[in-house]
Amino acid sequence: MLNEDATALVTSVKHPLQTGINALRSFILTNNPELTENIRWNGPNYVCKDQDRITMRVQSPKLVQLIFHCGAKVQQIPAEKLIDDDSGLLDWKSNDRAVITFKNLEEIESGKDALQEIIIKWLSRE
Repeated sequence: MLNEDATALVTSVKHPLQTGINALRSFILTNNPELTENIRWNGPNYVCKDQDRITMRVQSPKLVQLIFHCGAKVQQIPAEKLIDDDSGLLDWKSNDRAVITFKNLEEIESGKDALQEIIIKWLSRE
């Protein structure tokens, strides 16, 4: 279920990709019932088993990003990337953190199948 505070935040940003942001939020929650939404780091954030796992960056007016991470606490960085990504959507910042960048609604819509596969892998790795 969409979080009311996250909805208010996204609405207040008045992002040019607001339709895409809301589509992403609904898609993530509908297809991954183990996730809940809150606000963290000034964006919609998705929690699984009480751990922050995916955060949406909505501050840039030219893009929307999904940041895949292992929570707020610093942890030992693994020797290899946490998941395999055949889609090429993930831009790895370190072996335990990656970003997907969407620049328009078409990229959001066309990336949903790959995104779903990435989310499943990201959440099931523990």
